[in-house]
Amino acid sequence: MTAVADADHRQPTRDGAATGAPPGRRPRWWVELALLLGLYAVYSATRNLFGSATVAPDVAYGNALDVIALERSLGLYHEATVQGLFLDWPWFLWLWNVFYGTFHFIVPVVVLVALWRRAPARYLHHRTALVAATLLALVGFSLYPLMPPRLLCDCPAGAGVDHGFVDTLAEHGGLWSFDSGTMQAVSNQYAAMPSLHFGWALWCAVAAAALLRRRWQRVAAFAYPAATLFAIVVTGNHFVLDAVGGALVVAGGWAVAGAVDHVRLRRLARTGAGAAAPTPAPALPEAGVVVTGDDGRYRGR
Repeated sequence: MTAVADADHRQPTRDGAATGAPPGRRPRWWVELALLLGLYAVYSATRNLFGSATVAPDVAYGNALDVIALERSLGLYHEATVQGLFLDWPWFLWLWNVFYGTFHFIVPVVVLVALWRRAPARYLHHRTALVAATLLALVGFSLYPLMPPRLLCDCPAGAGVDHGFVDTLAEHGGLWSFDSGTMQAVSNQYAAMPSLHFGWALWCAVAAAALLRRRWQRVAAFAYPAATLFAIVVTGNHFVLDAVGGALVVAGGWAVAGAVDHVRLRRLARTGAGAAAPTPAPALPEAGVVVTGDDGRYRGR
């Protein structure tokens, strides 16, 4: 029995079974870090190349009017109403500005590190999904510059039109500000569709849920994208449809990750480089055969 238990213990674990990802060793952390930093550099450069520094405000404002019209037709245009409920609570809005500007970067890093440490195959699957979703979002930023709700009151084309939104970051502050010339020069304030704040938050919830065992932990994980949806609306940074766009690009990212996993599995099957076969259990002695140990002593029949 000990030999059987030891053999079972030596069997490789397939931590990617739930996602369909092929098994694999833990990737080298410095390679992954270089990959993610390179992705963020490409993301920042592309995001800003087609952003508010080069796009006419009238274009972004016109797209915002189109989104508002579509939301009205769907019965979703309530962002100004939601924000208006909390305008008399400056400390509350300050907290959500901080949430918006910090959790978006911290939580995905925490989830990636947890996946890398505890489930390497799942890490590869979800990392690929995150990369693909981010690249898909860049296409949206480039093709559809969108003025966020908080800037509608400042757009020259919208002079005299009160859409009812407040720039809570400008009014109540946070840990950073778009008002500085440097920040405005290096950021794309029209990168609103899709909302990667919501998309990344949804990715975090799904990826983290694979590691969590208790129900309350999974509920807490999925409370994060819900809180993010509230944050992007109450701070005036996104429309609800932006969050829908974020969910769609993340779904597309997982589709790409699934396709990559399928290719890897087929390649492993062709080369015979898949998971090692389980160590067979030792054969049991036939009935009536006397079994002795190395010392020649009787061990039974």
